[in-house]
Amino acid sequence: MDEALQARTAAREAIADISPSRLRDAMDRYLTRTSMIPGVLTVVSARVMVGDGDDETVLYRAAGVQLIYDGLKLTRRMVHEEPWADGQGELEDDLDVLAADVLVSRGFQLLSHTEAADKAVETVREFGREQTDIQTQEGTSARSLETNVFELAAIAGATAGGKETPIGLRQYVMGLARSTGEPPLPTAVEGLPESIEEVMHRVGQQPAGDDRVKTHSASDR
Repeated sequence: MDEALQARTAAREAIADISPSRLRDAMDRYLTRTSMIPGVLTVVSARVMVGDGDDETVLYRAAGVQLIYDGLKLTRRMVHEEPWADGQGELEDDLDVLAADVLVSRGFQLLSHTEAADKAVETVREFGREQTDIQTQEGTSARSLETNVFELAAIAGATAGGKETPIGLRQYVMGLARSTGEPPLPTAVEGLPESIEEVMHRVGQQPAGDDRVKTHSASDR
């Protein structure tokens, strides 16, 4: 899938100036094996709503979404595995903590002046709430990380041309997130329908008006 290659290349280029080199190399290795579904959804959302998914601006947005997802996903893994629980955390575990933080920060930087900025903040906030609720075993009403990130991808891509994001497009990608099953995400080729661009184009053609919503939507359940 060309979009996956484009998104992965953009994400890796976005961290190319990170130092020290050991941290950058660790992040780069992580990005070479992660699922590119968030980045692909950003590119496809731009293509169906703006008409161009290959523009450099769109690829910056795809990288931003992808980096936020991978940083939070790495954080989730460490929370669940608790590498320091026995007091024997290794240097690689410390490096993972730093990598997760830098991935999210760089993703925010790429989206900070876009229409997706508010949703990026909400995604991180809901992630924190979801993880806290899971740890305290209280249950949670927060959306999953994947659901929020898929919606973030739709917003980041669809608004690349200055438009708002059709609710039908948002609902469709959130449904995709719920249908992917338990993490980790599969590859984009394995996890996305072959007809995804056609379907996203169709659901994205709703008329403007009450059916469209703005980007600050985390509480819109």
